Amino acid sequence: MKIGSQKDFASGVLLTVVGASFAIGATNYGFGSPARPGPGYFPFSLGVILTILGLIILFGAFGAKRGGDGDPIGAIPWRPLIGVVGALVFFAFSLPWLGFLISLPVMIVITSASSREFTWKDALLSAVALTALSYAIFIRGLELNIPLWPA
Repeated sequence: MKIGSQKDFASGVLLTVVGASFAIGATNYGFGSPARPGPGYFPFSLGVILTILGLIILFGAFGAKRGGDGDPIGAIPWRPLIGVVGALVFFAFSLPWLGFLISLPVMIVITSASSREFTWKDALLSAVALTALSYAIFIRGLELNIPLWPA
Protein backbone atom coordinates (compact mmCIF):
# COMPACT_ATOMS: atom_id res chain seq x y z
CA MET A 1 0.00 0.00 0.00
CA LYS A 2 1.44 3.35 -1.03
CA ILE A 3 1.26 6.53 1.03
CA GLY A 4 -0.54 9.18 -1.00
CA SER A 5 0.30 12.08 1.29
CA GLN A 6 3.34 12.14 3.56
CA LYS A 7 1.96 15.21 5.38
CA ASP A 8 -1.32 13.48 6.20
CA PHE A 9 0.52 10.33 7.25
CA ALA A 10 2.84 12.22 9.63
CA SER A 11 -0.07 14.28 11.02
CA GLY A 12 -2.15 11.15 11.56
CA VAL A 13 0.66 9.37 13.38
CA LEU A 14 1.31 12.43 15.59
CA LEU A 15 -2.37 12.89 16.50
CA THR A 16 -2.81 9.17 17.17
CA VAL A 17 0.24 8.99 19.45
CA VAL A 18 -0.64 12.19 21.37
CA GLY A 19 -4.32 11.19 21.70
CA ALA A 20 -3.53 7.68 22.89
CA SER A 21 -0.98 9.05 25.38
CA PHE A 22 -3.55 11.45 26.83
CA ALA A 23 -6.21 8.74 27.05
CA ILE A 24 -3.84 6.28 28.72
CA GLY A 25 -2.50 8.94 31.11
CA ALA A 26 -6.03 9.98 32.07
CA THR A 27 -6.80 6.48 33.35
CA ASN A 28 -4.72 7.34 36.44
CA TYR A 29 -7.40 9.85 37.50
CA GLY A 30 -11.00 9.40 38.59
CA PHE A 31 -13.57 9.63 35.81
CA GLY A 32 -16.63 10.54 37.82
CA SER A 33 -19.88 10.55 35.85
CA PRO A 34 -21.23 12.59 32.93
CA ALA A 35 -23.25 14.67 35.41
CA ARG A 36 -20.25 15.16 37.74
CA PRO A 37 -17.07 14.57 35.75
CA GLY A 38 -13.87 13.84 37.60
CA PRO A 39 -10.34 15.05 36.75
CA GLY A 40 -9.77 12.24 34.23
CA TYR A 41 -13.01 12.69 32.29
CA PHE A 42 -11.98 15.55 29.99
CA PRO A 43 -8.40 14.40 29.20
CA PHE A 44 -9.65 10.87 28.46
CA SER A 45 -12.42 12.15 26.18
CA LEU A 46 -10.03 14.52 24.41
CA GLY A 47 -7.48 11.71 24.01
CA VAL A 48 -10.06 9.38 22.46
CA ILE A 49 -11.27 12.11 20.06
CA LEU A 50 -7.68 12.95 19.03
CA THR A 51 -6.91 9.26 18.50
CA ILE A 52 -9.98 8.78 16.31
CA LEU A 53 -9.19 11.90 14.26
CA GLY A 54 -5.57 10.80 13.93
CA LEU A 55 -6.60 7.37 12.66
CA ILE A 56 -9.02 8.93 10.15
CA ILE A 57 -6.25 11.19 8.82
CA LEU A 58 -3.71 8.35 8.90
CA PHE A 59 -5.84 5.94 6.87
CA GLY A 60 -6.90 8.77 4.55
CA ALA A 61 -3.23 9.30 3.70
CA PHE A 62 -3.10 5.84 2.11
CA GLY A 63 -6.10 6.45 -0.11
CA ALA A 64 -5.09 9.95 -1.20
CA LYS A 65 -4.62 10.26 -4.93
CA ARG A 66 -1.57 12.46 -5.32
CA GLY A 67 0.78 12.90 -8.19
CA GLY A 68 4.54 12.95 -8.00
CA ASP A 69 6.30 12.10 -4.77
CA GLY A 70 3.26 11.87 -2.49
CA ASP A 71 2.92 15.40 -1.11
CA PRO A 72 6.25 15.50 0.77
CA ILE A 73 6.81 17.11 4.14
CA GLY A 74 8.50 20.51 3.83
CA ALA A 75 11.21 22.11 5.92
CA ILE A 76 10.61 22.51 9.64
CA PRO A 77 9.79 26.15 10.52
CA TRP A 78 12.29 26.48 13.37
CA ARG A 79 11.71 30.14 14.23
CA PRO A 80 7.97 29.78 15.03
CA LEU A 81 8.50 26.40 16.68
CA ILE A 82 11.18 27.69 19.05
CA GLY A 83 9.31 30.97 19.61
CA VAL A 84 6.02 29.35 20.62
CA VAL A 85 7.57 26.60 22.75
CA GLY A 86 9.95 29.11 24.37
CA ALA A 87 7.07 31.48 25.15
CA LEU A 88 5.07 28.69 26.79
CA VAL A 89 8.07 27.59 28.86
CA PHE A 90 8.68 31.21 29.87
CA PHE A 91 5.05 31.60 30.95
CA ALA A 92 5.05 28.36 32.95
CA PHE A 93 8.19 29.27 34.88
CA SER A 94 7.56 33.01 35.28
CA LEU A 95 3.90 32.95 36.37
CA PRO A 96 4.58 32.19 40.05
CA TRP A 97 7.24 34.95 40.31
CA LEU A 98 6.11 37.67 37.90
CA GLY A 99 2.37 37.16 38.14
CA PHE A 100 -0.35 36.85 35.53
CA LEU A 101 -0.47 40.50 34.47
CA ILE A 102 3.23 40.54 33.52
CA SER A 103 3.85 36.95 32.37
CA LEU A 104 0.93 36.69 29.95
CA PRO A 105 1.58 39.85 27.91
CA VAL A 106 5.30 39.05 27.70
CA MET A 107 4.44 35.53 26.51
CA ILE A 108 2.13 36.96 23.84
CA VAL A 109 4.83 39.37 22.61
CA ILE A 110 7.42 36.55 22.46
CA THR A 111 5.00 34.38 20.50
CA SER A 112 4.16 37.24 18.14
CA ALA A 113 7.85 37.95 17.57
CA SER A 114 8.33 34.45 16.16
CA SER A 115 6.24 35.42 13.12
CA ARG A 116 7.80 36.91 10.00
CA GLU A 117 4.99 39.48 9.95
CA PHE A 118 5.80 40.78 13.45
CA THR A 119 5.06 44.41 14.26
CA TRP A 120 5.28 45.96 17.72
CA LYS A 121 1.91 47.66 17.31
CA ASP A 122 0.08 44.39 16.57
CA ALA A 123 1.95 42.49 19.28
CA LEU A 124 1.21 45.06 21.99
CA LEU A 125 -2.42 45.39 20.91
CA SER A 126 -2.81 41.61 21.02
CA ALA A 127 -1.10 41.45 24.42
CA VAL A 128 -3.43 44.05 25.93
CA ALA A 129 -6.60 42.56 24.42
CA LEU A 130 -5.77 38.93 25.25
CA THR A 131 -4.61 39.77 28.77
CA ALA A 132 -7.83 41.68 29.47
CA LEU A 133 -9.94 38.84 28.05
CA SER A 134 -7.98 36.20 29.97
CA TYR A 135 -8.31 38.24 33.17
CA ALA A 136 -12.07 38.49 32.68
CA ILE A 137 -12.46 34.77 31.98
CA PHE A 138 -10.01 33.14 34.39
CA ILE A 139 -9.71 35.58 37.29
CA ARG A 140 -13.17 37.16 37.40
CA GLY A 141 -15.36 34.57 35.69
CA LEU A 142 -13.87 31.29 36.91
CA GLU A 143 -12.36 32.82 40.06
CA LEU A 144 -9.08 30.90 39.67
CA ASN A 145 -6.44 31.57 42.30
CA ILE A 146 -3.66 32.85 40.03
CA PRO A 147 -1.10 35.39 41.29
CA LEU A 148 -1.68 38.72 39.52
CA TRP A 149 1.51 40.58 40.46
CA PRO A 150 5.07 39.63 41.41
CA ALA A 151 5.35 37.87 44.74
